[in-house]
Amino acid sequence: MYPRIQKLRKLFSKNNIDAFLVTKDVNIRYLTNFSASESWLLITPRKIFYITDFRYILEVEKGLKKGIEIIQYQTSFYHKLTDLLNKEKVKRLGIDERHFTHAQYKAMVKILPKTTRLVEANELVEQLRVIKEKYEILQIKKALEIHDLALKFLKRIVKPGKTENEVFRKLENFIKEHNVGFSFAPIIASGVNACFPHAHVTQRVIKNNEPVLIDMGIDFNGYKSDLTRMFFLGKIAPHIRDAAEAVREAQQRAIKVIRAGISAAEVDAQARKYLEEKGLAQYFGHALGHGVGLEIHEDPRLSQKNSSILKEGMVITVEPAVYIPHKFGIRIEDMVLVTKKGCKILSDYID
Repeated sequence: MYPRIQKLRKLFSKNNIDAFLVTKDVNIRYLTNFSASESWLLITPRKIFYITDFRYILEVEKGLKKGIEIIQYQTSFYHKLTDLLNKEKVKRLGIDERHFTHAQYKAMVKILPKTTRLVEANELVEQLRVIKEKYEILQIKKALEIHDLALKFLKRIVKPGKTENEVFRKLENFIKEHNVGFSFAPIIASGVNACFPHAHVTQRVIKNNEPVLIDMGIDFNGYKSDLTRMFFLGKIAPHIRDAAEAVREAQQRAIKVIRAGISAAEVDAQARKYLEEKGLAQYFGHALGHGVGLEIHEDPRLSQKNSSILKEGMVITVEPAVYIPHKFGIRIEDMVLVTKKGCKILSDYID
């Protein structure tokens, strides 16, 4: 009934644990197809416990399928967890330390049974999430279909004389009309504002003869899209167009080498090397891309320092860029699915 939890259990012996505590909401959702606030998931070799409090108990009972035991705590989550650990005779409890606050960790250590030891087992769920199932790829494709409609809408409304904020408000209404949400706060950066990689929407008036950078994403059933497109208005200066062509070629060179078995660093190097040849590499200060799924930024990270190997089923962005201080910025971003012999550009039909 919970095949992802079964996959997680297969990692127990390798990590020398006999139970695992899931505390991150998105990981709980991935494993159970449901997530409520203030809830943790305890997984043992034979049982699954969903621990929550009174405020969410009805929501949890309605949302969860059979096969998970719902545990309601009255005053202290940690006391209830201790009872379960004792009952299930858990000796080595795996946790992902990155998903604990310092206060939470101290509280757990203080109250744990003497027979139970905490074991660092980071990224266990993320190891599963990084390879997308057919259902997940379908949800991402659905997000991209709506993303395509949004970009076509933007082509009609991004005009000189409008402010970035005006464009954002119209885009926001368009998204609401399609009953979806944004993956993240959109970036709508015109002219000089595009030299900031994570620019904020402002009241700046869009002018003729300048580029507009729009980075946005759609959230469909929890799964995300993430694309960046350049809108060129009027007559663009040759040096800006040359930079845009260089960024596009850098992206294409990186995409050509993506396949299962290549390292993330090798892919990054393809784009970076070309931009270096064009004298632009010093203006490309971030990683080439990242994984996308239930979160907008997931593993793997396509960076110079990441030697991890790409695997079939990963969904990643490829987004080379150049940011010329106080002048302009260019970024082009697409999403690709890693395959055995190459990759499939999921957004190849989108202008």
